[in-house]
Amino acid sequence: METIAMPAINLAVIMPEILLSCIAMVLLLVNVFVPGNNKAYLGYLSIIGLAVTAASAVGGWGPSVSAFNGSVVQDNFAIFFKVIFLISAGLAILISDRYMVQEDCNQGELYPMILFATVGMMLMASGTDLMVIFLGLELLSICLYVLAGWNRDNLKSNEAGLKYFLLGAFSTGFLLYGMALTYGATGSTKIQAISSYVMGNPGVASNPLFVVGMLLIAVGFSFKIAAAPFHMWTPDVYQGAPTPMTAFMSAGPKAAGFAAFIRVMIFAFPMLRAEWSDLLWILAVLTMTVGNIIALSQDNVKRMLAYSSIAHAGYALVGFAAVNAEGAAGILFYMLSYAFMNIGAFAVIILITKKGEVNGNVQDLAGFGHKKPLLAMVLSIFLFSLAGMPPTAGFIGKFYLFSAAIKAGYVWLAIIGVLNSAASLYYYLRVMVFMYMKDPEEDFEWAGATPAIAVCLLVAVGATLVLGVVPGTVLELAQKAVQF
Repeated sequence: METIAMPAINLAVIMPEILLSCIAMVLLLVNVFVPGNNKAYLGYLSIIGLAVTAASAVGGWGPSVSAFNGSVVQDNFAIFFKVIFLISAGLAILISDRYMVQEDCNQGELYPMILFATVGMMLMASGTDLMVIFLGLELLSICLYVLAGWNRDNLKSNEAGLKYFLLGAFSTGFLLYGMALTYGATGSTKIQAISSYVMGNPGVASNPLFVVGMLLIAVGFSFKIAAAPFHMWTPDVYQGAPTPMTAFMSAGPKAAGFAAFIRVMIFAFPMLRAEWSDLLWILAVLTMTVGNIIALSQDNVKRMLAYSSIAHAGYALVGFAAVNAEGAAGILFYMLSYAFMNIGAFAVIILITKKGEVNGNVQDLAGFGHKKPLLAMVLSIFLFSLAGMPPTAGFIGKFYLFSAAIKAGYVWLAIIGVLNSAASLYYYLRVMVFMYMKDPEEDFEWAGATPAIAVCLLVAVGATLVLGVVPGTVLELAQKAVQF
């Protein structure tokens, strides 16, 4: 009689995920049993939970450790991305309470939902089995569908949730079908086993089943990172979703998509590296160009930042297409920088907009720089960083990504990236023109920062400038994280 071998169970490898899941479930119970309409305390408890989880994750920095029969791994790559996810969630929680109270949708389940979404992102980063990555992706996606449609009394929010759900489910079908075809061609869903099989059977690289599987997986991940031409959901979802959730979706989930995309493509499909590198070259050019060109004509600030987010995915794809250590490290650094500068920009937008976001256009910012000079200066710093101007984190990130492309021989890709970055200056500077060079039509008396948003802005501005002036330590950590 055969005995079934149990896989080695090492809970320490997934301790951050366990901790955050338990904290989220406790917060759900606290919300039920503690009466009152003020749910801000749940946000503060969530911040404490995220800090504890971050400490647990960072404590694992060092040699790679796998568990559950090679289904998950604790390595520096996953840990770096987990820190990005936790920072994104923390900043999003800090800017949520004021907006949700203003829009009368401050239900207590919001904060556990953000935490569960973060758990999904963490599983995507540490998963070394296609099924674990898929489970993490689904946990993340389901939470995001709910968060996008959180404001049930707002038709645009309802539309955002429904569109994201329908298109997200459609893209998940591509991803899962690609995983199924890859399993059919190689006999395994574990990334290391797929790689070993391909190395031992070079002929499988020309197997249509295997190639189509790779392409469908790339399509699925391209949707999650909002790469053109799989970006069509992004503008409507970002504009319709509650602004704090838009900020969260633009940073954390995008980084999670890149974490899983990089791990799968580099390790599962090494024999097809030349092919998928060319594919990423095309995706990068399309994504940068489409995002920036359409952003030029946008009047709604959230919609403009949505197309800007598409363009930034294109910049990160430049580093991915380079397929070298510099490019991978550049993506890690850029995703961290982008979390600070983009969520910071959305935090200022939250302070400016009235209930129902009736003043969400660029023209509504007229004279903001005269009435609220400090907030206008903070927003300008974030916009300069998004445009890639020194001495901000955005400049260092783009410099590193484009340098990686040049080192890999993709000089034209780097040139196209620089031209796109220059074009983006128009729509970022347009916001500043209205803030500083137009007569004020409002007194913006409502645009005062709450303590939580002030903390978020302080952290975001500080990080954006520090990473732009002294990026050395974080760049070194990013380089260590990609030494697979």
